[in-house]
Amino acid sequence: MNKLNVKFNNQLNKDFVKELRNNVNKYFKEKGINQYANANMKIKTTFMFCLYFIPMILMFTGVVTGVWPIMGMWFLMGMGMSGIGLSVMHDANHGAYSKNKIVNNLLGFSVNFLGAYHINWQIQHNMLHHSFTNIHDHDGDIENVLMRFSPTQKRKKINTFQVIYGPILYGLMTLYWVFSKDFERLVKYNKMNYLSRKGLTLKKATWTLLFHKIWYLALTLVLPILIVDLAWWQTLLGFLGMHYICGLTLALIFQPAHVVQETDFYKLDESESIENNWAVHQLHTTSNFANKSVIFSWFIGGLNFQIEHHLFPHICHIHYKKISKIVKQTAEKYGHPYHQKKTFLGALISHFTLLHRLGTGSYDRKLANVVNS
Repeated sequence: MNKLNVKFNNQLNKDFVKELRNNVNKYFKEKGINQYANANMKIKTTFMFCLYFIPMILMFTGVVTGVWPIMGMWFLMGMGMSGIGLSVMHDANHGAYSKNKIVNNLLGFSVNFLGAYHINWQIQHNMLHHSFTNIHDHDGDIENVLMRFSPTQKRKKINTFQVIYGPILYGLMTLYWVFSKDFERLVKYNKMNYLSRKGLTLKKATWTLLFHKIWYLALTLVLPILIVDLAWWQTLLGFLGMHYICGLTLALIFQPAHVVQETDFYKLDESESIENNWAVHQLHTTSNFANKSVIFSWFIGGLNFQIEHHLFPHICHIHYKKISKIVKQTAEKYGHPYHQKKTFLGALISHFTLLHRLGTGSYDRKLANVVNS
């Protein structure tokens, strides 16, 4: 099955899509601005890179010494990794940071500083997750051997406890990228002909991946063990702690945007078709949260405006708050859902409540938003 052959019925709700796009385009035209990064975004970008690299430099040069001060540097690097992932590379890999492709490619490459391989990330996130959000066996973001993220997936005995062990696994996410997932995905995406779409053979992609893993581990683990004045195991703990902070942060931002009680989940029949417009599908499968929180939204790259991001992934997140009013009003005008939680805590509660229900299986029949197209 070629996942890119999945068909949406884009003949439905054409007036809604047209009006929505016109309204958003009108906003940028009237304000006399473009959809890319502005000065505030560039300041944020500088801050996030500094949050990652300055603590690293302070450790390497011996300016900061002692176990706890150095552990503090690893903590800041973990936050810097999160900030780069949420606020910089994400926009860049969507081509939303700049109209200059070179700038987008350079900043998009920064996902490698999170331990991931940029090609795999682009395939899973841009090509699969954004195209087939919450569709069984198509959206890679809801595929996990140990977790049940959708009522369309088979329940395993271990899933009974997933609400407990889920957060632990979330913290291991970027470590999984570094040591296993990227290699697994490379083989999978080659079989699905996605690597060829990127102009890569499996052999070339494998050697490139190994090169990036080697320099990444040399910079962030081997070099600190050699030059930082701590025992090797203490440095290893710092490295693991950095990744755990980043992995947990990323997971707790992305999961409440799609895997919550309010969103829909889909499983296709043999026709491989969705009886809805792609844009409306995004409204049914995506949820916002904490839209009034300024500082929180600033740090997480506006991804609490996930609806706006999924409908307009080529618009820099710095504009999401403004266009969210347009999106909500237009969706409500045409009678389409606009899921949102007032707080981040509310979104987390909805996410973990769904995890519990999916894990125990006791509420599956009440999850009426399971759709078999």
